[in-house]
Amino acid sequence: MTLRATLLASAAAIALPLTATAADLTLRFGHVGNPGSLFEASVDAFAECANGKLGDRAEVQTFGSSQLGNDRELLQKLKLGQVDFALPSSVMSSVAPEFGVFEMPYIVQDRDHMRRIQEELGDTFQEAAQSQGYRIIGYFENGFRHITNNTRAINVPADLEGIKLRTPNGEWRVKMFQLYGANPTPMAFSEVFTALQTKVIDGQENPYAQIASAKFQEVQEYLSVTGHVYTPAYILVGENQWQKLPEDVRADLEACGSETQDFVYDHAAKLETDLLEVIREAGVEVNEADKQAFIDASAPIYEEFSNTVEGGAELIERMQSAASGS
Repeated sequence: MTLRATLLASAAAIALPLTATAADLTLRFGHVGNPGSLFEASVDAFAECANGKLGDRAEVQTFGSSQLGNDRELLQKLKLGQVDFALPSSVMSSVAPEFGVFEMPYIVQDRDHMRRIQEELGDTFQEAAQSQGYRIIGYFENGFRHITNNTRAINVPADLEGIKLRTPNGEWRVKMFQLYGANPTPMAFSEVFTALQTKVIDGQENPYAQIASAKFQEVQEYLSVTGHVYTPAYILVGENQWQKLPEDVRADLEACGSETQDFVYDHAAKLETDLLEVIREAGVEVNEADKQAFIDASAPIYEEFSNTVEGGAELIERMQSAASGS
């Protein structure tokens, strides 16, 4: 072998491990949010924070619009190590029963209440996630949910009678809308626009940020402001994959999970005002629902959760107590 060939071979041998190391520390964050959604803004803010702290030790790359899978697929990919982060919301109620408490209508009053829940019950939800092989490294939000449909304005639960309404894949949301008289139809978020457009379903329920970014206002006639459920979104990782990351990388990622929450909450509050006008200007008829009528109709779902989920009654009580900080 010539000297030149020997030097080239040596250089290649040195370069290979460096390339492998860099690839190992490319961290993929998959989510279902469309361009312009709260999810996209939230994940991008997290990635900006993380990449600023991590420097050349690792890079967080973001993939929205269900590019890496829907919520259920992303949960599986976290465990397989095919995705490093996901941002599940309602689907967590099917991961561990404790998360079903967020499906109780009107249980979360506002974002300050959610902060207190996080502080006082965070360990409970972390243990629930870890029992299923996951870890929560931050709390973002999906937001306060409202109903859109093409049949009629929804003022009271009885107005939902017979309406085929898309819901996320979570047993308590399905039970809630069955209780109200609707025909709930679980469906992946990425499939909803086409299902509305082709009239496979009559309506759906989501926060304004998801409604507007998915352009549901183009295929819906009515928006009823119900605010029936507030859904957190969880920066979720697979526990096994998480433990393989260097300790300093984990620390920076957890710090960003916390540090970007204020941005997410402030941005979400602004979108609630701005996007309601976007939806209204698209020609959608908007009405304020009778929230007390929905609260009154929700008692059986609270009772069922208390009776069927271990520790459910205590969890509801602690959630409600956190509203006043007591």
